[in-house]
Amino acid sequence: MTTSDKSKTKAKAGVANSKLTGVMVCGHGSRSPAASREFAAFVGKLKPLLAPYAVEYGYLEFATPIISDGLDRLCGAGVNDILAVPCMLFAAGHVKNDIPSVLRDYASRKGVRIRYGRDLGLDNKMVTAAASRITTAIDEADAKYGVVPRAETCLVVIGRGASDPDANANVAKMARLLLEVLGLGWVEVGYSGVTFPLVAPCLEATSRLGFKRVVVFPYFLFSGILIDRIYGFTAEVAAKHPAIQFVTAGYLGDHALVLDVVCDRVHGIVAGDTAMNCSLCKYREALPGFESEVGQPQHSHHHHAEGKAAADGCDVATCTLCGDFCTGKCRLTDQAHTHHHHPYPHAKHPLGPSSVLGKKHKG
Repeated sequence: MTTSDKSKTKAKAGVANSKLTGVMVCGHGSRSPAASREFAAFVGKLKPLLAPYAVEYGYLEFATPIISDGLDRLCGAGVNDILAVPCMLFAAGHVKNDIPSVLRDYASRKGVRIRYGRDLGLDNKMVTAAASRITTAIDEADAKYGVVPRAETCLVVIGRGASDPDANANVAKMARLLLEVLGLGWVEVGYSGVTFPLVAPCLEATSRLGFKRVVVFPYFLFSGILIDRIYGFTAEVAAKHPAIQFVTAGYLGDHALVLDVVCDRVHGIVAGDTAMNCSLCKYREALPGFESEVGQPQHSHHHHAEGKAAADGCDVATCTLCGDFCTGKCRLTDQAHTHHHHPYPHAKHPLGPSSVLGKKHKG
């Protein structure tokens, strides 16, 4: 019996004795209505998998319902013990600070018990789901354009990007795992914002490696503006290098194994399997260059953006309007950014960090 199976057995034993336990699926939130629809449909597919738990969802920012709305619905249904799982790929600021802060404040106000799970993380099921998306793209390209040997194919994995080096490194580790699983010629890693290298410079560098085919895989859960921009930059770079075949793979979406991992994380809360990796956490360990962030208080930067559109708030470390690091005024509206992110030490890196949504950050 695998560890996951053992967790499920323990969890199901506990579920049978209580109908007062519910599941709160915490999403990031997007400006894209399509992304919100995908997330809602994803949670809809989770509900029968997590029966008999009551299951609700909410977003940290930029979309409704917000997290407290979902928690209200659970409490309104008589739930007084909530298993909250961050439906996010890796643990950066949202998973480590923002969502826990929202949950802690709600539990304190309402007097309910909320237990928090861990990110989806580096998991064999996530590797398998990602590999299937890439394989599908390769097979379709082979059928349409002719077979290109895998040894002559370079994979480019694009992660979201964070000011947390541990989360960024996990994208790189996932990329390396995919390289070895799929037996491709090489792998490069880029990010859609906040860190470096960004999508375009990553693809430009890849184009100089001599591969016949480049497969661009956004390691994202759902659609949205960032996905559109990643595919857009791929098309721009491809147009400059017509001798190279650029292929785009689909994001993870509602792959059955991704749904399974979310269920595993819920069952893990009941079984006590919620520990994240703290040995490389910048809030606990003095990583070189990030020493000043050790022991930072846990609070959310995103209350002002709950349920609001892009014009009202900031996206992680970026103003959604002007693209600047959130330490001053938006250059387009002349309004002050309403929260402060700790300065990212590589904010002036020549290959980033900025966002595909806007211009380069200010340091």
